[in-house]
Amino acid sequence: MINHPLIDFQGKYVIVTGATSGIGQAISIEVARQGAKPILVGKNPDKLKDTASRLESPGIETLCIDLNDHAAILPQVKELSRKIGRIYGLCHSAGIVDTVPLSSLSVEKIKAMMSVNLIAGIEMARAVSRRDVMEESGGALLFIASIYGLIGMPGEVGYSASKGAILAASRTMAVELARRKIRVNTLSPGLVKTGMTDAAFSVLSEKHRKELEDDHPLGIGTPEDVARAAVFLLAPQNTWITGINLVIDGGYTAL
Repeated sequence: MINHPLIDFQGKYVIVTGATSGIGQAISIEVARQGAKPILVGKNPDKLKDTASRLESPGIETLCIDLNDHAAILPQVKELSRKIGRIYGLCHSAGIVDTVPLSSLSVEKIKAMMSVNLIAGIEMARAVSRRDVMEESGGALLFIASIYGLIGMPGEVGYSASKGAILAASRTMAVELARRKIRVNTLSPGLVKTGMTDAAFSVLSEKHRKELEDDHPLGIGTPEDVARAAVFLLAPQNTWITGINLVIDGGYTAL
């Protein structure tokens, strides 16, 4: 474990959704490095075990949930809390993207993205922030949004809508939960090298892909870049940061 002098989770439990790959896996690893006890959430038990094997942390818990089953989230989180004790934080990193032009965008595709990116995130927040689940002294909720919730991008109508909605919802949660010392923030990455972005790129032309890469002055990001920022916003020491959206995009939105 390598602790940053200004970041120390002191053995606190932090739930990370989407922990089986990409940004979620990187965040799980980083919070563990900073002293947290991660609770890894995903729907594939084998992939959850793989992530757990990469963590240098005692007391790792896994929660195998299909986030499309919204009704299952609250009872499973409550049961876990009864088993291990109160939970400090949540990072909702799970998400799906389906890059299609508006002419090909179906209601089903929109619902699929909203289900995981938005509704599951809100339901996770509702479960974790309960008075009988979260630490009595407060905690932190973090949502991984996207710069596409802030700017336009062809082919991302449904995805942008879901990420824009979580940005708006988090600001309201920040105001509502502040009296209980629960901080709520969002993190909006630009283009990050993950399996999900590889899949999204597969439907783009080579020219379009090259243009997207060139539009990031510092180049394409890594999951670790996002993880370090996520840990900062989740850290118990940052008690006066709430209701913000931190853009981490290698300078993309500065152009």
